[in-house]
Amino acid sequence: MMESFWRVLLLQDHNTRVVMAGACLFGAAAGLAGTFLLLRKRSLLGDTLGHATLPGITLAFLLAETFGISPRSFLWLALGATISGVAGMGAVLLIRKTSRLKDDAALAIVLSVFFGAGIAMLSAIQQLPGGQAAGLERLIYGNPASMTSSDAWFVLLASLLVAGVCGFLFKEFTLLCFDESYALTAGWPVRPLDALLMGLVVLVTIVGLQTVGILLVVALLVIPPAAARFWSDDLRAMALVAAGAGGLSSLVGVVASALLPGLPTGALIVLSAALFFGVSLLVGKKRGLIIRHLLEREAARRLRREHVLRAIFECAEDMQPVVTLEQVLAKRPWKKNELRSEISQLTDDGLLTTEPSGASFQLNGRGDSEARRLVRNHRLWEIYLLNHADVAPARVDRDADLIEHVLDQRLVDELEDLLDEKARERLVPGNPEKKLP
Repeated sequence: MMESFWRVLLLQDHNTRVVMAGACLFGAAAGLAGTFLLLRKRSLLGDTLGHATLPGITLAFLLAETFGISPRSFLWLALGATISGVAGMGAVLLIRKTSRLKDDAALAIVLSVFFGAGIAMLSAIQQLPGGQAAGLERLIYGNPASMTSSDAWFVLLASLLVAGVCGFLFKEFTLLCFDESYALTAGWPVRPLDALLMGLVVLVTIVGLQTVGILLVVALLVIPPAAARFWSDDLRAMALVAAGAGGLSSLVGVVASALLPGLPTGALIVLSAALFFGVSLLVGKKRGLIIRHLLEREAARRLRREHVLRAIFECAEDMQPVVTLEQVLAKRPWKKNELRSEISQLTDDGLLTTEPSGASFQLNGRGDSEARRLVRNHRLWEIYLLNHADVAPARVDRDADLIEHVLDQRLVDELEDLLDEKARERLVPGNPEKKLP
């Protein structure tokens, strides 16, 4: 097993090099084109186009038999698949334009009708003399092991074309994905751009027929971009991650297939992409479940810390600088043990000075400065809500509590200018709730 692994990994066999190069290039191109397809919310269009290519493939095979052309030529079959895929895309657009059916219904109709026609023609081919050896099934389930050098060159040129168009029209595709209405009003050629993007998807679908097959080509158009969404909010970074994920998934799938000859390569490529998606779902830098959970815990801890500091300041403002645990507990419905733990943490951070018994404490220099900033932001926002937003006095404290934690200095300055030109001179405004009748 190890000898086979290193033989595959070191690309010692010519067929391995061809298959790996073709599969990785297809995976990268699919991830790149699929990024825009995903953002356009047309992921199922790739599945429809994949199924719509089957009638073209079978018809190309029949024509090849009729005119004496090699029916096993992938380029000839790809030409038929391209024509059929474009026809399927045109049928979807025609149904959407001439009827009240929504996108999902149009996609379902075209997918089922074209694929049904393809299966019927495939059954007819298998009844012809020599039809059993046609090998068209490899385009349904994928068979990259049969890829030749000419096929790999075709994949290379197609992948470079997809990457070049996406790079050259990156700004236009971005606008198309995020604000189509603005693009229309600004005079951008939205329909030609949309048609070009769909053309790239057709090209990627054709390229993927031999690698993962008709049934699975949509997976490489959707899974890598979906996984990339967990790593970045920047579209350029997302596109690069999606392309890398598609290429890496293809690489892993090809290696696994070489080590386990009984398993189909296309399925292993898709499973590799699914594994990458699962990892991204858990630990993705931007939206991963684990990362998001840690960020939520950190945000909750920060809010609790700020609430305790503000409560201590308000207690000291009303009474004596030295505050007891019971006085702070009266401000909010905290649990006593949680409050003790927070007081201990604030003491360790140098914001509080606590008596040895732990029964009372007071803000020191750093703690007092931080607490004044928090109370100031809260009261400025309360004053704004009372005077300018017509918020009910009974709700003003709660509403201010929702926004005070995200006020930056620019917003604070704007509030000061709006509320009182002398507000800058007062370190902490008075509590507006005490002035209410």
